[in-house]
Amino acid sequence: MRLPTALIAALSLVVGFAVAQLTELRWAGGLVVVAGAAWCVAREVRRTPWWRLVVVVLVGVVAFVVSHLLADLVGPWVAVLVAAALLGVVTHLVLGPGLGSPVVSDAARTDGR
Repeated sequence: MRLPTALIAALSLVVGFAVAQLTELRWAGGLVVVAGAAWCVAREVRRTPWWRLVVVVLVGVVAFVVSHLLADLVGPWVAVLVAAALLGVVTHLVLGPGLGSPVVSDAARTDGR
């Protein structure tokens, strides 16, 4: 079974935070987040237009920052879960389900997407 890219993107934030909390090494959690982002980009680079990947990576950065800003208001775990949900939904909407769809360039599309 192949997990959707959106789920991997969202889980990378959650697992990264868990690693940072458990090890008390923030850099270790950051490494997990960066590795998750790299995995998602590597997985999608052959079938997704580059600009869509840039959008998803930027949303991931924004979600990461927002989780830090929300942490004081709602608690760290809730903030990370909200940020992960945001990243997962946006990733799904921008990339699609990520279950092996072929490359279709935006210029070749006829369906208006």
